[in-house]
Amino acid sequence: MKAFKLENEPKIETGFKTPDHYFDDLSAKVLQQITEREVKVIPLYKRKKVLSLVAAAAIVITMMIPVINNYNATSKELDEATLESYLSYQSNLNQYDLAKELDTKDIEKLGKSVALEQETLEDILSSNPNIENLISE
Repeated sequence: MKAFKLENEPKIETGFKTPDHYFDDLSAKVLQQITEREVKVIPLYKRKKVLSLVAAAAIVITMMIPVINNYNATSKELDEATLESYLSYQSNLNQYDLAKELDTKDIEKLGKSVALEQETLEDILSSNPNIENLISE
């Protein structure tokens, strides 16, 4: 291995150059800027009150997040699946109780939404052994 000597190797220029006469009046400029600015001193006893108020506000906001999320998440509208499962598991409800609560508008909507084909109706009637019960209802 060859000996490496820093003094003999060619030096690379950095590319950074200072302007002419930059360091001549630098100290005067720095001292002038230091004397112009006044530093505002905040005593420690005042800072403690502000920090305690900020901490208390942060704790209150943190504790309110679950309450606000719960308030926004509860919906007053029922979806169809919930209503259907509720009605299907109520043993004291029958079809007459439900029909009693329907308006004429609701009945018209039900008639429009139920579209049975003739073949489907025949299949249901032929496969069901309790056809008399279906006819009487």
